[in-house]
Amino acid sequence: MPRGKLTFGGIRNVKDPIALSSPHIRIAVDIGGTFTDLELRDGATGAAHSLKSQTTPDDPARGLCDAIAQARDTFGFANADIDLILHGTTIATNAVLTRDLPEGALITTAGFEDVLEIGRHARSDIYALRGPDRTLLIPRRRRFGAPGRIGAAGQEVRPLDMAALDVVIDRVADSGAAACAICLLNAFVNPDHEIAIRDRLLARCPGMAVSCSHDVSPEIREFERTATTVLNALLVPVIARYVTALRRRLADEGITAPVYLIQSNGGAISLDMAVRAPVKLLLSGPSGGVLAAERLAAALNAPNVVGVDMGGTSYDVAVVADGARTVVTQGEIDGLPVRVPMVEMHTIGAGGGSIAFVDVSGRLQVGPRSAGAVPGPVCYGRGGTEPTVTDVNLILGRLDAATFLGGRFALDLDGARNALQERIATPLNLDPDHAAAGILAVVNARLAASIKFALFARGLDPRDFALMSFGGAGGLHAIEVAQELGITRVIFPRDPSTFSAHGILQSDIQHDLSRTAILPLCAESLPALRQMAEDLRARGADLLKADGLPAGAQGTSLSADLRYRGQAFELMTPVPHGPLTAETLTDLRARFEELHRQRFSFDDPQELVELVTLRLTATGGLDAPDAPPPPVATAGQAPSRRRVHVNGAWQEVPVLRQDSLTPGTPVPGPAVIEQPYTTMLISTGWTLTATESGDLIARQEPAP
Repeated sequence: MPRGKLTFGGIRNVKDPIALSSPHIRIAVDIGGTFTDLELRDGATGAAHSLKSQTTPDDPARGLCDAIAQARDTFGFANADIDLILHGTTIATNAVLTRDLPEGALITTAGFEDVLEIGRHARSDIYALRGPDRTLLIPRRRRFGAPGRIGAAGQEVRPLDMAALDVVIDRVADSGAAACAICLLNAFVNPDHEIAIRDRLLARCPGMAVSCSHDVSPEIREFERTATTVLNALLVPVIARYVTALRRRLADEGITAPVYLIQSNGGAISLDMAVRAPVKLLLSGPSGGVLAAERLAAALNAPNVVGVDMGGTSYDVAVVADGARTVVTQGEIDGLPVRVPMVEMHTIGAGGGSIAFVDVSGRLQVGPRSAGAVPGPVCYGRGGTEPTVTDVNLILGRLDAATFLGGRFALDLDGARNALQERIATPLNLDPDHAAAGILAVVNARLAASIKFALFARGLDPRDFALMSFGGAGGLHAIEVAQELGITRVIFPRDPSTFSAHGILQSDIQHDLSRTAILPLCAESLPALRQMAEDLRARGADLLKADGLPAGAQGTSLSADLRYRGQAFELMTPVPHGPLTAETLTDLRARFEELHRQRFSFDDPQELVELVTLRLTATGGLDAPDAPPPPVATAGQAPSRRRVHVNGAWQEVPVLRQDSLTPGTPVPGPAVIEQPYTTMLISTGWTLTATESGDLIARQEPAP
């Protein structure tokens, strides 16, 4: 393959190989379930490039190094030119979903060993006679009570009995556990007992992975704090193994650039810190896409956007409202509560690799089971036998077997057709066209329903939003999903297939710190609030200093979890910049009540507002490179045509390359827009226009 001759993702059409003499290359890698996405930026010239390679589920570190090597050979730089690697990973998420976790133990305050099992008694179905089964990550036989007690105000109610504690530690050591979580009552106020138990346990079991709740989630709510600490402890060996493998492979390649992993909040974290707090990596890759969506929405003056990332296995939905993404303090993964700051996101199992099947009742279903990277869709020719969404898009002419992935990956159309006929069309007594169209109708309905869920839960109307579609599979579904929701504008980033990697490329180091103290939001609480803020700022500065960041690259911001007195939930509310004064608290209350009205359609100016947790975000700027220059349209490339099944019928439609589009020139649908790594379908009644920056905006024409 000649270097520099291909246009990757429409970012830049390089005529000559890159010649670099100093380390200016920044690389972002997002490892997904099917493909590994890479985006790089040359800080010296502003050149930007993207690339996709196959994910290697058996050894993701190998896939990351393979992607870097492929980029190096394609774009002509040296490993010594790399000055930074930012990496989104699904290692933690996959370990939780597959329960590929080590044996663990839990030490808690005596009498509270069953907090994990009791849970919250929440009923998702109020008419069910039995609650849903829950997976307990640590069984009862490996949950131990420690003798000692800290009171709600942080006072020592009962000191630790060291002789009895040694018995507990012996039982932990003999249990066969490779990891142990320590979560004591009220440790978020006073962690002394947790620290003492940790030190004694590590002296007895020096190789054990130990996590303490005051480090992982120093906040109220015993069940969520315990669940988060347990999950962190069990993930420590998983991430430690991956980081060790990654460092070894990078060293073998001669790559010495620093590496940061991306957290669920969209910020970067060092490898050492990630090993200590792996629970913060659960939304590692998708959070990069949300960050990129927020920035692109601002650039396009589109304050209300639903960002949707459709890859090979999942469909991630995030909302940017009034120009800002939403960060929440608690989420859930596979039914397990996680109490750490994360980008608010709704995910379903629907992607290009989602498998279509006929269930026992004779109904057509799509997903959540996925063909993944291995064997992948039938058309990949790697042993897949069950038809997927990608197979159907190929059968209906929406994908071109000859140009998939820039022509580097030939697709097996006949194999896809045979699988559709055998598995779907024949059992349902349908012709292949109707069977394939039915699969798309089912998956599009699921995608639209997930967007409705994300918006309706916040009291938002889809018609007030634009849909921003990215991910390798999203462009073929975005217009039809938007029509189902009443959305009339769809935005395609100029490089949608690696858009999450683009967001990762712009990430900064970020540390989230918190301290719980239930206080009335009034002037009398100002001394305590100021002391809390000062303590958090000092801790944030220490962490950023440990990252090696100069003072000029550091910044902090405060937020507060607020509620009306008597409520059992809080809203995270940004604290105005500047010193904490009585005027600050007045402004803060006004912000809280505005959020409360938006979320719940009411406020109560007469009720007391309480602060539950004060939070600080410490940010270290990584000097993100400037945006690359806009792409130059390639002149003289007339559109080709092919038969595509669209709007319920086969039609001859124009097929255009994205880099041939002239900014401002409308392209009416139906039409197909191709990139090396993704394809976009524009339906009848829609018009697509390229912007000067290379992004694409499709608008639905008003009804006559």
